[in-house]
Amino acid sequence: MDWEHQRITAALTKAQVEQSPNIDTEKPVSRQHETAYYGYYGYTPYWAGDYLWGVYPYPYLGAGPALGAAELAREQRWNWAKEREDPHLRSAHAVTGYYIQATDGDIGHVEDFLVDDQSWAIRYMLVDTTNWWAGKKVLVAPAWIKRVDWGESKVHVTVTRAQIKTSPEYEPTRPVERAYETRLYDHYGHPRYWRE
Repeated sequence: MDWEHQRITAALTKAQVEQSPNIDTEKPVSRQHETAYYGYYGYTPYWAGDYLWGVYPYPYLGAGPALGAAELAREQRWNWAKEREDPHLRSAHAVTGYYIQATDGDIGHVEDFLVDDQSWAIRYMLVDTTNWWAGKKVLVAPAWIKRVDWGESKVHVTVTRAQIKTSPEYEPTRPVERAYETRLYDHYGHPRYWRE
């Protein structure tokens, strides 16, 4: 990642990208599309293992040294049961603006997503609560999402309105640091995605 010049450098040639399988960005991505895509590039599919990126916790495309056993053991394992039930991917852009349905009612709407620039995991969904009261922006982890109702444009989360209302406020101008994440996870009473 080159943050200064807003550039992502990929370990691919221009010809590889130009000749890659076509994906209609207006439709959900099916497992068949993903299989063709991963096969074309020779990547290990993320659904082939227990980690975020399949057999590895971080993207590994064979371009550098693979992670050792000790590094793998330290990483958090991911539960892909929900992904295996509905193997269709949708754009994060499609969910932007969806209402947030807490366990006891509406509380805000999806404004954005925060991505970990090392593992490329979606770490947080940015929730704007200003339409519900003189609110604020807060973060909700994807693990706290119960389901997405595509027909009603709602994201159902496993936390209460009061928990979101009293959650540590997110400041978009400041980077998310581990101290803030610790307060956030302690507030919601959920296990952390990282290991101390």
